[in-house]
Amino acid sequence: MTYKILILGASYGSLLGTKLLMAGYDVTLVCRRKTADLINAQGTDVRIKLKGEDDHRSFLSGDLPGKLDAKTPEEVQVGDYDMGALAMSEPQYCSDAILDLLRRIAGAGLPCLSIMNMPPLPYLRRIKGLDTGPLEASFACPEAWNAFTPGKVTLCSPDPQAFRPPETDGNVLHVGLPTNFKAAPFEAEADTAMLTEMADAIAAIRVDGREVPVKLRVFPSLFVPFAKWSMLLTGNYRCVQHDGVRPIRDAVQGDLGLSRSIYDKVDTIVTRLGADPSDLVPFEKYAKAAEGLLKPSSAARAIDGGADAIERVDLLVKLIADQVGVPSPELDEIAATVTDRISKNQRAAA
Repeated sequence: MTYKILILGASYGSLLGTKLLMAGYDVTLVCRRKTADLINAQGTDVRIKLKGEDDHRSFLSGDLPGKLDAKTPEEVQVGDYDMGALAMSEPQYCSDAILDLLRRIAGAGLPCLSIMNMPPLPYLRRIKGLDTGPLEASFACPEAWNAFTPGKVTLCSPDPQAFRPPETDGNVLHVGLPTNFKAAPFEAEADTAMLTEMADAIAAIRVDGREVPVKLRVFPSLFVPFAKWSMLLTGNYRCVQHDGVRPIRDAVQGDLGLSRSIYDKVDTIVTRLGADPSDLVPFEKYAKAAEGLLKPSSAARAIDGGADAIERVDLLVKLIADQVGVPSPELDEIAATVTDRISKNQRAAA
């Protein structure tokens, strides 16, 4: 069946969108007017390196079997779609137009797959025993999620790393680390079956007889996407320094003993929530991958560029640690450093 997928966010969302287009599904990217006009005129260009090749290939949306268009939030007719995907940074959901679209999506009962680092509150409400009230402090706009039925929202770990090259237009995305999206199930079997069908179709894609990296994997556990928390807290958020930023590699490799301690502590938090150790990624695997991550994380770069709001997975994990009885001075310090840098940016912008 040819499903129609509505993806909120045309930057990172264009990566998932391209894989769906390659599998023959129709995709709408939700974005600002200028970006929508660009995409509708020129399509998207997502650059992925195939295994065994030295150079990235450009996958142009106009060459793919699925149909792509782009719309502003106000233009979206929610009833036209079979599934939604959330691919914007969490603070971006605070705009009035996006808030209205989210309410319409929730009201229509559209199943939504989040590929945010920050798990939406409805997904966290699916975790038994977790009190999400105190966790709202880590969200820029917690009220954005009030209308959603928790079982209609699932989470996908956004492990692939990609960025817009600064010298290109807003319809180009370069994939630097072509790992897989790892999704948890929906509550309803029918919704999960639709997601699994998409994953199978993406896995079957071949180009010149080769598999194309960045697949969608569906797992039975709610906790598989949380495996990335250890990576984010050990690497990404520790790129943020009181007086600047540093590459992910340096944050992880600079003191491997400390990095392992933080990584293991976050894994303990996730297992306290209910994860099985098999849901998690060994530290050694992550530390090896971090050797090639030579730039600061996107969160660190945003703060260094003056951003006054970013996704606060660091604060979310710290608050969950407090709740499940896993105190950590290291996690407290990470969150305090990020908060301090953001506060300075806010004061500078005032």
